[in-house]
Amino acid sequence: MLLEPALAVSAILFSLGAAGVLLRRNVIVVFMCIEIMLNAANLAFIAFAQRLGPEGQIIVFFVMAVAAAEAAVGLA
Repeated sequence: MLLEPALAVSAILFSLGAAGVLLRRNVIVVFMCIEIMLNAANLAFIAFAQRLGPEGQIIVFFVMAVAAAEAAVGLA
């Protein structure tokens, strides 16, 4: 996987998620936009981990745990 295209997709996803958080008022939609932002960060971490080492993949597990907790709060 090339670094630049992955980072470009990550930036697009993050900006879409940020726009959704800022423009929407529905709590469920805001949570989904935050999930998109977290997935964009995960994609960037994985892209950098491929070039720099496995530390990015370890951070992805922590981000996934935060996303799971957020989904549980959103569904409750």
